Amino acid sequence: MEDEVDRLVAAWRRERPDLDVEPLEVLSRVSRLARHLDRARRLAFAEHQLEPWEFDVLTALRRAGTPYQLSPGQLLTQTLVTSGTMTNRIDRLAKKGLVERLPDPSDRRGVLVRLTDEGRDRADQALAGLLDQERAILVELTSAQRYELANLLRQLTAPFDNIPG
Repeated sequence: MEDEVDRLVAAWRRERPDLDVEPLEVLSRVSRLARHLDRARRLAFAEHQLEPWEFDVLTALRRAGTPYQLSPGQLLTQTLVTSGTMTNRIDRLAKKGLVERLPDPSDRRGVLVRLTDEGRDRADQALAGLLDQERAILVELTSAQRYELANLLRQLTAPFDNIPG
């Protein structure tokens, strides 16, 4: 089975036989797959009236477990955004009734962000929709192939995920 990357690689091999274009065979496919995944994610989230960034914050809180709360700093770490961006996001989610701010009992100046019941329900529903979309993307692979691909991708991503700072 030939895909668009095969055609792209063949063209580069023809035009630039002096270059090793083998990385394109893997990473161009990863890039194209990421675009398809982004579309599927947006569709799954839109069905639940969520933007991707809203899903990211809500699910970070949901994964924290009962009582589904984190400090803004913990949310920053999990979502990789600036503090100003996170403040804006928390404000917007609070206005929608999906999160609430509470005083941090261990720090008089601090706050905790807690998922509301509606926020939890919306996160759970959007996650189920996302998993349906992702299963559809992976349908051509066997369970063993998915396991192997996950392990190979982990080898590529782990060094980036474990960079200090």
